[in-house]
Amino acid sequence: MDDQDHGRGGPALSVHGLSKRFGNRVAFEDVSFEVGRGEVFGFLGPNGAGKTTTVRTLGTLITPTSGSAEIAGIPLVPQNAERIRRRISIMPESPGLYLRLSVAENLECFADLYRTPDPRERIARALRTVDLADRADDVCASLSKGLRQRVALARALLSDPQILFLDEPTAGLDPVATRAVHELIDRLRRRGVTIFLTTHRLEEAERLCDRVAILNTTLRTIGRPGELRDQLFAKSLTVTTLAPLPDPDHIFADLPAVDGWHPDGSCGYILAVSDPAVAAPAATRALVGAGADVLSISSLHHSLQDVYLELVGTDTPADEQAGRR
Repeated sequence: MDDQDHGRGGPALSVHGLSKRFGNRVAFEDVSFEVGRGEVFGFLGPNGAGKTTTVRTLGTLITPTSGSAEIAGIPLVPQNAERIRRRISIMPESPGLYLRLSVAENLECFADLYRTPDPRERIARALRTVDLADRADDVCASLSKGLRQRVALARALLSDPQILFLDEPTAGLDPVATRAVHELIDRLRRRGVTIFLTTHRLEEAERLCDRVAILNTTLRTIGRPGELRDQLFAKSLTVTTLAPLPDPDHIFADLPAVDGWHPDGSCGYILAVSDPAVAAPAATRALVGAGADVLSISSLHHSLQDVYLELVGTDTPADEQAGRR
């Protein structure tokens, strides 16, 4: 079977009980997950949680201590490293470019190193993908950090990878450069590239990722951001009135789909609800009937940051447990 067709029907990544130790120090332990083909999969966690070590392990750069994995349907064992590397690409946090060379010269150097077929066409296509075709002759030292990140992404695309590992691709970038990288990731998703994204930016993960995993040496949770919010937090409504309610319990007690309430400031109230679509109209009618001036009634939306802090906020920091991994 041709390498480019191997395992196309299964998940892009399949990881079972994977662990990596350096002597007595645990980098990550008993990690299991699957990533679907064409999925943008977020890998989140504090410094020292084992994220980069996981990427290096799945990218065949270091050998796991125990457990197993399949990368694009190929078992992660040393004798398969070359086959796996033909199908993946890793963009590290630091671009690692030759600053004295031009953009095109950098890509030519790496295309030669990767033994890329049709290097001229691959380079031109990669530059078009990252919107740098007009900067091919610019010396990399003259580029901003955001543009260097795009050159690094072009380099990662030279091999036309099925799976792209992005390790903190927007670290240190300004909002404009960050948005450009996000747009590139969206375009790659539409092309069917599987993207494994490590990031500290929780709003970035929420915007880009189909699913996220939260790691702090061991895997804390995995799922779609919305599903994780629903699992961890009760549904709530926020109610704000112009003046404090004289008897809020009389208004909120026994309302359909309202399980309880508590004050939130002098004129605000949080209602614990089982179904916001039922509770909100009922609360509105009750407040108007009581003569209250209602300023707002809205669902309380928890962010991915709330999920993250709920799961790892009380943990001992991973880099204190075992040093930065």
